[in-house]
Order: sequence, then structure tokens, then C-alpha cells
Amino acid sequence: MRLTAGELLEHCLAKPGAWQDEPWEGDVVAKVGDKIFAFLGSGAAVGVKCGGNRDEADELVNTYPDDVWKSPYIGRSGWNTVRLGASVPDEELLELVDTSYETIVAKLPKAKRP
Repeated sequence: MRLTAGELLEHCLAKPGAWQDEPWEGDVVAKVGDKIFAFLGSGAAVGVKCGGNRDEADELVNTYPDDVWKSPYIGRSGWNTVRLGASVPDEELLELVDTSYETIVAKLPKAKRP
């Protein structure tokens, strides 16, 4: 059984301080504080922070070239888009979301961290 977009959103929102937003019509995101940690969009893929820079994020792209790609506009900062229900195992996808959340929380000012 593959992880659905709804289940992935539930996983995101179960994180301390996480909340759902729709900054662009039809594009759901998960935020902590005022920062996005997961772009859920239409539900076919998720955008997550996969490293501090492009080289780190490219490791995942190289591992799953058909199902992970550099996110438009923000990819240079280490963001990738991961196709749901494809070659990336669900467990790894959840770990990617967890790591993205932790990375974003660590960048928040201490007063805004959950």
C-alpha cells in the first residue's frame, strides 16, 4: 500500500507547531512558524528540503532520476520534488519530510521554534 497525499499531509501536520496553508490557490503547503517545510501542491508530488545546497540534494536525484527532480525556482537552495507512489519507498519519503521539517525548524529564531 502506497502513501497517499492525504496521509502525507497528516504526517506533516502531526509535527509540533505544523500548520496547513494555501499561499497560492490550489497549492497546499505545510509550515512551521512562518516557513514552509513541505510543498504538497496538487497531491501528485511533494517538495522538500533535501540538503543545505544543490550538491547534497542531487544525491537523491541521482538515486531516483525518474521520480525526484530539482524543484523549480528554489532547487538551487537544496529543494527537490518527489513523485508520490513511485520508486521512492514510503519510509524514505516520510524520512525526507521529517528531515525537511527539522532543517526548517533549526533555521527559525529560537523564539519561534515549537
